[in-house]
Amino acid sequence: MSEKSKVNFLEKLKTKWKLESLFQVIIILVVFALTGFTILFIKKPIFDFLGISMERGGFWKTVLYLLLVLPLYQIILLIWGFVFGQFGFFWEKEKQFLRRITGRKSR
Repeated sequence: MSEKSKVNFLEKLKTKWKLESLFQVIIILVVFALTGFTILFIKKPIFDFLGISMERGGFWKTVLYLLLVLPLYQIILLIWGFVFGQFGFFWEKEKQFLRRITGRKSR
């Protein structure tokens, strides 16, 4: 990927997310990355505590993942967003996400 295409990609994100600077885009991408790594590290202890094997899949493992880990991801995303001064951005995204799940229209 060339340097110009990387900048174009970041510019597209800046426009799509209605951000003020490329630095803000980078900070938001860092927050997403940190949230993913945090979930990666805490998912195993949560499943171990519940007595669920990480090696074997199954219906109940998927259900528990959806009920526990995905909401936890949203909370951790807001926490990292707060730490990096981007809480407002992530809070708006969170409200959009919840509206989609509940089927409510935005105001």
